[in-house]
Amino acid sequence: MANNKYERLFDEFPAVSTEAWEAVINTDLKGADYQKKLVWRTAEGFNVRPYYRAEDLAAAKFLGASAGEFPYVRGVKNCNKWKVFQTIYVECPAEANKKALQAFESGADSVAFEICKEVDKAFVEALTAGIDPTKNEIVFYICTSNTTIVEPVMEWAAGFDKEAVRIAFDFDPIMWGLTRFGKFCCEQERGGECFDKIAGYIQRYKEFKHVRFAGVDGSLIGNSGSTIVEELAYMLAAGHDMLVELMERGISATDAAKSIRFTTSITSNYFMEIAKIRAARMLWANIMTAYQPECKCAEKIYLHAVTSSWNQTVYDSYVNMLRGTTEAMSAAIAGVHSLEVLPFNAVTTKNDEFSERIARNVQLLLKNEAHFDNVVDPAGGSYFIENLTASIAEEAWKLFREVEAEGGYIAAFHKGTISARVKASAEKKNKEVATRRTILLGTNQYPNFGEVLEAQKAECACGCCCEVGENALVPYRGGEAFEAMRQSVDASGKAPKAFMLTCGSLAMARARAQFSCNFFACAGIKVQDNTFFASVEEGVKAAKEAKAEIVVVCSSDDDYATLAPEVAKLIGDEAIVVVAGAPACAEELKAQGITHFISVRDNVLETLKAYLKELGI
Repeated sequence: MANNKYERLFDEFPAVSTEAWEAVINTDLKGADYQKKLVWRTAEGFNVRPYYRAEDLAAAKFLGASAGEFPYVRGVKNCNKWKVFQTIYVECPAEANKKALQAFESGADSVAFEICKEVDKAFVEALTAGIDPTKNEIVFYICTSNTTIVEPVMEWAAGFDKEAVRIAFDFDPIMWGLTRFGKFCCEQERGGECFDKIAGYIQRYKEFKHVRFAGVDGSLIGNSGSTIVEELAYMLAAGHDMLVELMERGISATDAAKSIRFTTSITSNYFMEIAKIRAARMLWANIMTAYQPECKCAEKIYLHAVTSSWNQTVYDSYVNMLRGTTEAMSAAIAGVHSLEVLPFNAVTTKNDEFSERIARNVQLLLKNEAHFDNVVDPAGGSYFIENLTASIAEEAWKLFREVEAEGGYIAAFHKGTISARVKASAEKKNKEVATRRTILLGTNQYPNFGEVLEAQKAECACGCCCEVGENALVPYRGGEAFEAMRQSVDASGKAPKAFMLTCGSLAMARARAQFSCNFFACAGIKVQDNTFFASVEEGVKAAKEAKAEIVVVCSSDDDYATLAPEVAKLIGDEAIVVVAGAPACAEELKAQGITHFISVRDNVLETLKAYLKELGI
């Protein structure tokens, strides 16, 4: 050992060059294509290599700055404190108030009231009773065309220290007007009336230093099926349009930027989401620098994160807890202003006390037991994440500039280019779900066989919403098509059964039976697995006794040439005979009338729909 006690252990080992690593990798690949085997081509348009080294950070120009320093990749402040956020849908103001106070007592420090009707002073007084907006942040989600809530809320806020009050109204005409409905809910084509209102409020209540009136909700893009880069680029482009619209109405760049509250979704793409948030801070800082704001705080993005609804599922809904936990970790590690973990049953029923408590506790665990809030940018310095950050920033900036070349977000949206690109990405994601390249556990893979669907939550019937136009982007969930198919089986009154006829090679029979059970159960078809049958005759007899509409022959490829025709002959027209796999003898079997096969190459969704149609469902 070295005598210097401060010398690092790794100094005792010789450095290994990149060339040496590559030589070993190529030897292990034994002639296989390096690019195909080890390089990941992301949906975002760039490649991710199997490993990174210090030399790969040379192109990352943002390195070296600390948290709280431009370009804010490592954070907009020198700590990682974020607010635990919860949304409360308001029907009765007194009940919503009670729920908010309980949320604060249970660990939340920021709540949003979602309101779908006009309100008055009495409504606001009941809603805010006992709440201190200097201690807890209050957000109001309400349609931009209905701003009756502003004056009574600000009258209430005037009773507190104006410089300490933290309120956001989140009026979002660009995303929750133009993008969601294809046109502005306000009269003018460019939403002029909406921006007039927002600018007027900023001017009127400028003595409130921490009240925000403008919202830009990028999660709408993400939950409509976009890529991570598209969500980031379009969110920033919409934010820039908001900035410009407010500046054109006499608001300074500093005041306009300080009034914008951004929202982004967080998917289960763990490291990519960490990198996205870091890139968002850097890109917004660079956008704002061009306007030379009077205050550096205008360069610091105010970013709220919410776990993805795109990957939430109706069936096996407890899996949503795991998705939310992973996503919350990404946001906490990357650093955000506030974070909402959606309750695991958010898409099936009205949130209950249990699901809301679990959603809060995910964040409280990350804070109080994992101590994530005590570490600023723990991902900083990671060769992998720093390169992801640079790659996402580069691609998002490129797309942002393309939008700006079209005249900005609003102009590009009217031309249809934004919707077309997001819808194309959504189609790719849908195909990946249908073919199980993207797994939604419990929905398109490993379903809970005996589960019965819970009653689904009705959509909010907000009377202020516009009709949906041609270019509108409508959020949806990736599992909806599978769920609809399964629901159609439940609603049919039939109970189709798939019977696993396991014979021949025991090992292959069991493996293929498991695959086939999961395959058919994704459509709500009842499955009957069987350990093993000593003969085809025994298996066919059991299948007939089970009154199965589908009989799946599960064996090895070598056995199918003889076993499958024998099964088909004995079954006759009493059931659909399916061969599990894609054997070399498939053409021979087809010539003998066996035309149904299932394998890992299938589009599972379309294949199952075809079986249901054949079964009269």
